[in-house]
Amino acid sequence: MSAGWVAGAVRAEALVSRYPGDDGARDVARGPTLGDALQRLATTPYARYTRAAADLRQAQRAVSATLLWHLRVLAGWLPRGGARLLVPLTAGFEIANVVSRLPTPDGRRAEAPEPYRLGALETAWRSLERARTPAETRAALTASPWGDPGGDTPWALVTGMRMAAARRTAAAVQPARRWAQGRAALLAARELFVHHRSLLEPVLRDAARLLGTRPTAAATYQEFRERLPSPAGWALKDIDEPGELWRAEARWWRTVRADGAALLREDRYGPRVVVGAVALLSVDAWRVRAALESAAREGRPGEVFDALV
Repeated sequence: MSAGWVAGAVRAEALVSRYPGDDGARDVARGPTLGDALQRLATTPYARYTRAAADLRQAQRAVSATLLWHLRVLAGWLPRGGARLLVPLTAGFEIANVVSRLPTPDGRRAEAPEPYRLGALETAWRSLERARTPAETRAALTASPWGDPGGDTPWALVTGMRMAAARRTAAAVQPARRWAQGRAALLAARELFVHHRSLLEPVLRDAARLLGTRPTAAATYQEFRERLPSPAGWALKDIDEPGELWRAEARWWRTVRADGAALLREDRYGPRVVVGAVALLSVDAWRVRAALESAAREGRPGEVFDALV
């Protein structure tokens, strides 16, 4: 094992050990106010960004910014080319940057927050940042590893990127393939049976790589679930109605947490331990974001937070 991977693995384990974990998230969720919750984050790695947060939206974004910063630091510790392993795993930040620049459903353009700065973890952000219209955004995606989303409506752009992120993760990060397949199942189920929207051709192609062709041709949610291959079917197990997909989302995060912890234990030094650490750091950020929302509701935990911790 190269010195670079050893250094990256050591750094990854150190980062994981500093994050709040289940107990810390529960403490944050108890609030009873957002201010109290933010005070509880003052001794955690999230303090650097959350101390200036003025409301829930800013606080949650600060938590995500903390995660991204640490993943960029981790990428810098990896050997030459090692950062490519993290690029698909951080695709959500680039998607969030695109979402913040798209028109709202009523056609307005809200004031976009400062974009996440991805550094070596970007896929095509420098090109996407120059796009001024949805059509230009589609063209930039088509010319990049994201691929053509199939349309230039906000929905088409975002759905295409999300399914492409699952496809890219499955192809480039073998330990995360099962997570990508579960994510693809969730995305397709939500689009088809909650929003009742047909998937565009590029999205169908990406979904077929992860799920096969039969699930997305299903006429009902029950049929969709029955047709899922076993590497993806776990995500919707016992989820009988589309309205319960939030439970599947929480299960997905719990599975990523369990698998990430196993990767961290099984491989002392190497790429798999780094993937495990990224999983655990990402879960922690998701959990703390949910805890902040609970605190903002005067310490009343929501269903998603309860399901996650």
